[in-house]
Amino acid sequence: MSTFRLIREQIISRPLDEVFAFFADARNLQTLTPPWLQFEILTPGEIEMRVGSIIQYALRVHGLPVHWTTAITVWNPPYEFVDVQLRGPYVLWHHRHTFEAVGSSTRMIDEVNYRLPLGWIGRAMHSLIVRRDLKTIFDYRQQTIKHLLESGTGTIAFHSSAHRDVLAVSPNHERSAV
Repeated sequence: MSTFRLIREQIISRPLDEVFAFFADARNLQTLTPPWLQFEILTPGEIEMRVGSIIQYALRVHGLPVHWTTAITVWNPPYEFVDVQLRGPYVLWHHRHTFEAVGSSTRMIDEVNYRLPLGWIGRAMHSLIVRRDLKTIFDYRQQTIKHLLESGTGTIAFHSSAHRDVLAVSPNHERSAV
């Protein structure tokens, strides 16, 4: 089974604490997702980001409805957090977000390790569709982040969780985390 990796790096002309605070608000994910995916967060109320937080989403991929559930497994403000898929379209989805101060700006790195189901069919779908779709989604995300955070039009939410948490993933979740 092939594991694929997507890495994106972006310098954002805003301080580390402000950039991390924007990403610490799970509701901002809807803003960062292309409209054609019809992304919706299903988790009711305010979502407190911390190790163990569970977030449920619905979206449409090429017109097909997809329900997706992720868990926060690492929470280390303002430097990193990790979300992993518990339920969704991938056999593995492990998304590490890292943030680093670079002068008065912030370097943000998205590293996604993922696997598709269905063996050779999944690998073929990756070559034909999935790789391109993820590139398009992360291109949109990168442009939206630049526009919202650097133009000053984004609402920056501030959170004060200044400790590091890591969730150990049990063997029965082995397919959901690296």
